[in-house]
Amino acid sequence: MKLVAGVDEVGRGPLAGPVVACALILPKGHSIVGLKDSKKLSKKRREALYPIIQRKALTIGIGISDVDTIDQFNIREATFMAMKDAIGKLDPRPEKALIDGERIKDLFIPNEGIKGGDNKVDAIKAASIVAKVTRDNIMNEYSGIFYEYGFENNSGYGTKLHLEALKKYKATPIHRKSFKPVASRMPSLNWIVEKDMIRWLGLKLAGLFLMERDFWNVQIINDHPFFNGIDIVCQKNNMQHYINVHVFHKDTNTEMSKNRMNTYLNSFKVLLKSKNFKCENANLGQIFVGVQKGRPEINFKENIVLNSKMVNM
Repeated sequence: MKLVAGVDEVGRGPLAGPVVACALILPKGHSIVGLKDSKKLSKKRREALYPIIQRKALTIGIGISDVDTIDQFNIREATFMAMKDAIGKLDPRPEKALIDGERIKDLFIPNEGIKGGDNKVDAIKAASIVAKVTRDNIMNEYSGIFYEYGFENNSGYGTKLHLEALKKYKATPIHRKSFKPVASRMPSLNWIVEKDMIRWLGLKLAGLFLMERDFWNVQIINDHPFFNGIDIVCQKNNMQHYINVHVFHKDTNTEMSKNRMNTYLNSFKVLLKSKNFKCENANLGQIFVGVQKGRPEINFKENIVLNSKMVNM
């Protein structure tokens, strides 16, 4: 049987987030019912088909081009790069690839571009669904950090809420600087200082820092009575992490005061002893974020005190 991969991408048009490509090979005579272009399926239907496709496909590859790649090479080239990466991850290796839209030049296997392929070829339809669900999940993760922009609903597209947030808060590190609506909304450090948004930005940078290190479900907490002194809640390796974020600029003192640390530790103890708190594995951490021109200075103390010690304090 000749192995032919279907390839599609999602995320060319959004103002924020990566472009995601999927390549996959379906077995001949597969039994997946209801395959369509992902844009023609409801979110519920896409998410129902996603695990079925994962089980039935012979192999699946995911390629991602982040916003820096998009801004450096342009969205078209970044899309091709993501597709090539996705195809390169397939095992077994396909003998040919069918691409939704344009043919890919310089690909290591023969390939054919099919206009409207996500309406014609089952493997491309399935690839479009996997790419869409994968990207939506990424944007949903970002929404816990950049909750003002509505990424959990708009996936980075330029909705009214998103554009209003861009106007009020300016662009974030996951916005595409090369896209026109974003280019005019880039914040300067002076603007951030004048608007008293140093801590706001520092929390976002801390959240991204954690995401990039494989923490997931990263949530910035705001004025929650249960989380006094705890700024971010996230998960990694079957452990719940509670993170305090200390943000500083220029010559601001970076050391946490003893009173503030006590407030932080007491908050953590209250959480652990609460009847409504069901977590056997919990960890306390702290991030220091130095906001400055260029790359921020970030230091992470991942393990301050473990829950078993905290409960007895």
